[in-house]
Amino acid sequence: MATKAEQKGSKPKFHPLTVLEVRRETSDSVSVSFEVPEGAEFRYLPGQYLTLKAEINGAEVRRSYSLCSSPLSGTLRVAIKQVEGGVFSTWANTQLKAGDVLDVMPPMGNFLLETDPTQRRRYVGFAAGSGITPVLSILKTALEREPESEFLLFYGNRKTASILFKNELEDLKDRYMGRLEVHHVLSREDQGSDALFGRLDADRIRYFADHIPTVTKADGYFLCGPEPMIHAASEVLKTAGVSADKIHFELFTAAAPAAAPAAKADKGSASGDAYVTVVLDGEETHFTQSAKEFVLDAALDAGADVPYACKGAVCCTCRAKVLEGTVEMAMNYSLTDDEVAEGYVLTCQAMPRSERVVVSYDA
Repeated sequence: MATKAEQKGSKPKFHPLTVLEVRRETSDSVSVSFEVPEGAEFRYLPGQYLTLKAEINGAEVRRSYSLCSSPLSGTLRVAIKQVEGGVFSTWANTQLKAGDVLDVMPPMGNFLLETDPTQRRRYVGFAAGSGITPVLSILKTALEREPESEFLLFYGNRKTASILFKNELEDLKDRYMGRLEVHHVLSREDQGSDALFGRLDADRIRYFADHIPTVTKADGYFLCGPEPMIHAASEVLKTAGVSADKIHFELFTAAAPAAAPAAKADKGSASGDAYVTVVLDGEETHFTQSAKEFVLDAALDAGADVPYACKGAVCCTCRAKVLEGTVEMAMNYSLTDDEVAEGYVLTCQAMPRSERVVVSYDA
């Protein structure tokens, strides 16, 4: 299993991986496993994701999907839920098959857990829909590698039939009896309990926090799902006295693109344009761009093969470090405060705010 320290400085490059299995999980979702290449590059931490690239209908499409497998299992498996109008997810659910080869980047992401077998910890997870994917990887790893730790999961779905990994969760409850507790919250199916019927919203999360003492006494919280659920859970937990540094979250869908902040160019750049240099694999690409344009888009237009996936601030595939000048990010859902303080930015959200900017993907 990897460590965050080992991954620091690794460069996101695509590798051709063979699909071993496409397994139907629900009527609208599949899990996809890949042949694990030799070497340490594809070692990962629970909660991380893979960026996949394929040519679909003549166009290149990139998407990031969380690993649902545990790094202790020696497997690489992601879950892909079909969404309406989703080019990649529809293709994966209807056409992808064993034996196909996809371009895959090594595991990435800051929504993760570094386990310690000597520790006895309590974890709480809030997940909705396909947001269970990274949380499943985290809970499986925590329960196996920390024999004294416990995990409490609240999982929201529409109906029983739409619960992703339902059987696996049941098997895990049996295997880790007394250490794994799962509460399914269904919005369109009455289970005979008002607490478990409806959405996983602020009122329901507050009810759980008030009636289950361990909810607010955990060592770590892992939230994954739509933005409203994440905000609701975070606010309820903070109000209940949970420290913000214990709350970790990841969106499984990108928020609506934010409007670009008004350009605030430094003195000497009256035009609002900036001279930008991006460094990738030791090579420099130079171009001029508007202060209202994102660095990633301008770099791609200039012919630089810079890494990216979601373009929505959710993944951190386009992460780079500002070596010179200043930029402003419109959104950030994936970089940590420490990374931002060190000068790292999401280039899909970064706009130049000085006359000259140098950004390195190698740093």
